Amino acid sequence: MPFNIGPAELLIVLVLALIILGPGKLPEVGNALGKTIREFRKASSDVEDSVRAEPQAVTTTAKPVNPIADTTEPAAEDRTAS
Repeated sequence: MPFNIGPAELLIVLVLALIILGPGKLPEVGNALGKTIREFRKASSDVEDSVRAEPQAVTTTAKPVNPIADTTEPAAEDRTAS
């Protein structure tokens, strides 16, 4: 189990949930929790798939822009004209 919850701890949590929520609300809460977990897993797998696909989609290499080295000197004829 992901959080090292043993059967005794799980039983305690379920009994507390039954006492707090009652037998009428417990199935609804369980259903909502299941849907939430499913949506989270789906979203995380979608993000994981897009991250895996992203390096393959970027095939063009762009020249890095260095603003310090990108300063251009005026042409020789422009320097003599001033």
